Amino acid sequence: MKKSLKLIAVAASLTLITGVAVAPSAQAAKIKLCLALDTGGVDDRSFNEGAWKGAQASTVSTAEYLSAASSADFAPNIKKFVDKGCDLIVGVGFAISAEIVKSAKANPKIKYAVVDDAGEDCDANFNCKPVANVKGLTFQTDEAAFMAGYLSAGVSRTGKVATYGGAPYPSVTIFMDGYARGVAYYNKQKGKSVKVLGWDPANPKSGTFVGNFSDQTKALTISKGFEQQGADIILPVGGNLGAPYAAESEKSKKSLTIWVDSDGYGLLTAGKSILLTTVVKDIGASIKSVAKDVADKKFTGTKYVGTLKNKGISMAPYHDQSSRVPGALKLEVRKIRDAIIAGTLKVNA
Repeated sequence: MKKSLKLIAVAASLTLITGVAVAPSAQAAKIKLCLALDTGGVDDRSFNEGAWKGAQASTVSTAEYLSAASSADFAPNIKKFVDKGCDLIVGVGFAISAEIVKSAKANPKIKYAVVDDAGEDCDANFNCKPVANVKGLTFQTDEAAFMAGYLSAGVSRTGKVATYGGAPYPSVTIFMDGYARGVAYYNKQKGKSVKVLGWDPANPKSGTFVGNFSDQTKALTISKGFEQQGADIILPVGGNLGAPYAAESEKSKKSLTIWVDSDGYGLLTAGKSILLTTVVKDIGASIKSVAKDVADKKFTGTKYVGTLKNKGISMAPYHDQSSRVPGALKLEVRKIRDAIIAGTLKVNA
């Protein structure tokens, strides 16, 4: 009997030890996730805000960020995070990519990611190669922008729509490409001739750009100029650049706006009622994904690509403008989405 009791006690203690050794992953120490923001502040209604919300929603990390007043702050902010011992440093936005890559090459044991860029090491001739400890968080936004272009062509009452960008980065022009091609597809399907002002994929040098992502006054002037030329739906690709015009359009009722990145309806106070839709990048989802990879020790430098299929991008609801979109057009847009996902409709050049 005593021997049996001893065996039972030993078995119980082994079970206890085993239970401690295989504690659930949720109880594991969280990684330190650090965001080096682009200019515009953490509440920029665009990349910074979306990335920070994703970081806060991560269950595998503790998160912090540093803001940048200008590009001169990028390198110092990243260096501060290196000195703090961050496990994952994320650069938010295309403009910070070069500094992320530079830091990653100097600190191969730290994991890095960069939003809206491949995160590759490129020379002066744009010969690029991947960096093992950098993951690019990219988005095939032309897929959702194509849907928005088709939608705009179907809703426009003047037969003219417009788009312009903050600066001619590939992550900006991909929206404009998709939008223009969506309008062209509508014209082909319907035998129409809706015009796109501000951008021609075949002649990018003639495109319209603000020159930065902060000059809302210039953006407002550009939008008004397109309106005077007859455009009644305008897509500014530049984060918060379109906010002043959206607010004015809400009063004048002369045109509708399409937002980008995060659903503008939940961000704008003035102007949201005239948003036709938003071409959405789920930046937060990409941040959570790479944080989980690091926490699970499954990080690779393989690029993340958000698509309609994996729900990394989407087109937002029509919200207050839903009644302006005919039911048949809504159905056509859904069919376009399904065809893109299935691979039967190619929207890229």
